Amino acid sequence: DAVQKAEEHLFKNADVKNVFSSIGTASNAIGGSNSTNNKAEINVKLVPREQREVESSIYAQYMKLELEKILPGVKVSSAAVSITGGANQAPVQMAVTGNDLNQNFKISNELIDHLKSIKGTAEVKMSIESGNPEVSVDINREKMAELGLSMDVIGMTMQAAFSGNSKASYTDQGKDYDINVMYDNFDRRNEGDLASLIFINNRGENIRLEQFANIGRSTGSTKLERKNRVPSISSQVLGVSSGTVTGEMTKFIKKKNYPSSVVVSFEGNSKNMGEAFANLGFALIASILFVYLIMVALYDSYVYPFVVLFSIPVAVVGALLALALSMQPLSIFSMLGMIMLIGLVAKNAILIVDFANQLKAEGRNTVEALIASGKTRLRPILMTTLSMITGMMPIALAHGPGAEWKSGLAWVLIGGLTSSMILTLVVVPAVYMIFDVFKKDIKNKEGKAQLKIIRKEGLDVAAMLKEHSAH
Repeated sequence: DAVQKAEEHLFKNADVKNVFSSIGTASNAIGGSNSTNNKAEINVKLVPREQREVESSIYAQYMKLELEKILPGVKVSSAAVSITGGANQAPVQMAVTGNDLNQNFKISNELIDHLKSIKGTAEVKMSIESGNPEVSVDINREKMAELGLSMDVIGMTMQAAFSGNSKASYTDQGKDYDINVMYDNFDRRNEGDLASLIFINNRGENIRLEQFANIGRSTGSTKLERKNRVPSISSQVLGVSSGTVTGEMTKFIKKKNYPSSVVVSFEGNSKNMGEAFANLGFALIASILFVYLIMVALYDSYVYPFVVLFSIPVAVVGALLALALSMQPLSIFSMLGMIMLIGLVAKNAILIVDFANQLKAEGRNTVEALIASGKTRLRPILMTTLSMITGMMPIALAHGPGAEWKSGLAWVLIGGLTSSMILTLVVVPAVYMIFDVFKKDIKNKEGKAQLKIIRKEGLDVAAMLKEHSAH
């Protein structure tokens, strides 16, 4: 009934293309499905992104709020389907580990309360769900042994009484019919019927269950998901990056200063993103080092390649500014764009430095060489950079399905190339001039030191210079 009402409401929305409902099943975290009698799952396919106002994750939350209004007493959870086809893998997942289970639950509830207070979080929940009511039987094994009973006899008797025993069969005219032997419904109504259940011990005596067991009411967990065998907490995020939420939770955990016996760790996308950023950061540093070493081999100098590397910071500033203005998070694709920038922006600096070195070799001084290099190389720098920026614009401005995954990379390249095109013509010549002055000062100091040694030895400097010039 609840699913039919939800379907009727969904089809009233123009953004919904089709709906597929599964009653009595629910997807699990690994893409499969679990049978459950109190759940249903509705998969909603929306119209293409350019035909609706909001993205799927925001739409899912709007629809959850609407369904909760028309379905009182029904718990509704919603999430956008991920790239892998599942919707249960929350971007923020935390695992609480410790020897004291009660303490773990207490800390988990504190973390959940704080996680709910962070702007942009939704569907915050613990992996352990509240269970259905059940009757518990706590058997005293010492009394059971004294009364001449064993666990196998107790288990088989209780199973036959309340679940039935269908091992026997009846054959009639060549057809087999199963015979299910069990207690009548009249004898299976409450705890008193369970307490008066009769067992026959090894001496042929009748023993009631209440004589060696405590019977009471409790609840049993219907679902328990674990990360490395420990209870976990998960949350969806809306309008913010998972890294922002993870950072807020890290500050909260440090502030609370939990006991050393309890370990709170991030799992899922948060853990994967941390590892991915660490690997990409290493790749970024390695790419800068390799670019520097290649230029050292080509220039046969350690100074001028270092000047070229100053074009990278100005490009990073532009890339981060472009991400901020386009409201894009710093994702894995954005980091890949940063790595690509290193080779692209170094090209502008190489054009200026290489041409300045050629002019200096022809006899011009440093200032003249830099001014001429900037004028001459301005046109090819503008042509190559503007062509790359124009080529990235379709990816950055795309609004089709999955466009948000790729647009971050395009905005990084656009911002980095733009700032590099403008600032490299100013920063690189200035740094080149500074290094050239230091280089001359070092040479002058070395020359003065050698002159002092010559004078100290009493050698005729004028005669040595005449001999050198004649040679």
